[in-house]
Amino acid sequence: MLVSVLSLKGSPGATTFAVALTARWPAPTRALVVEADPSGGDLGLRFSLPSTPGLVSLAAAARRGGDADLVWRHTQELPGGLPVIAAPPDAEQTRAALSALVPDPVTGLGAVRAAANQPGTVVVLDCGRVDPGSPALPIARFSDVVVLLSRAHADDLAHLPRRLPAVGRWSPNPVLLLVGEGYRSTEVARELGVLPLGRVPHDPNGAAVLCGRPNKLRWGRSGPSHSALGRFAHEVATQLATCERSVPPFPLPAEPTGLRAPVTTMHTVPGVPIGPIPPNGVRPAPRPDNNPHQQRGGQAS
Repeated sequence: MLVSVLSLKGSPGATTFAVALTARWPAPTRALVVEADPSGGDLGLRFSLPSTPGLVSLAAAARRGGDADLVWRHTQELPGGLPVIAAPPDAEQTRAALSALVPDPVTGLGAVRAAANQPGTVVVLDCGRVDPGSPALPIARFSDVVVLLSRAHADDLAHLPRRLPAVGRWSPNPVLLLVGEGYRSTEVARELGVLPLGRVPHDPNGAAVLCGRPNKLRWGRSGPSHSALGRFAHEVATQLATCERSVPPFPLPAEPTGLRAPVTTMHTVPGVPIGPIPPNGVRPAPRPDNNPHQQRGGQAS
């Protein structure tokens, strides 16, 4: 299974959540996280990893072809034994490596797709922020699952209505996760026409473990499972693991369908029409003065 974790705006913590999702994927699946953020990698710096092996060495080896195990020969391990393919912090190097890994926009991904196709295997790609023309876009478009992260404030949500239909066609199983404080899931669903699968909890200690920062929690074998972030990631991973994997390349729907749910807990809200998108592409979030949860200057959580 190939899972892409990404955002459309800002930096809502795609790398941290991708690592959490991979670390807490249900056993006995073989899980691997790959940094595919065109702006450059973070894991190498966070965990003081050597510059090679990694994404650049994988891209060079993939030019000569290889079998389904090629990806695994270019991994390193984070604390607790989690295998990763780290990207260089330099954006130009990372973009060049990603472009080399996706030479064919229809049947591309090569070694990464081959590894994800192996039985009992999940490859989680941290795609960072995906913009039109991004070298990570072909990866997202041919993923089995797309996990879209978005903060729940009005300025972040305003960018979603126009692009949600396209994201819904990238994968058979796209899901939306909110990050941090802001509008409630039901309020977001009312505006976007799709109910978020959940909300990533604010968990500084859990995030610190996954970012390689000193704190009172340790990674070990059970570190992430003891944090709110780790427990939430496990719940999401357990649900995503039940998705039936499509054999790529899968056909795109003829008409935009928006985000769909891999499980029954995420679905278009009954009786709430998506409605036409205004000419400027922005459907404003509910006004605070009409929102009982924000009347005192705070935001709904």
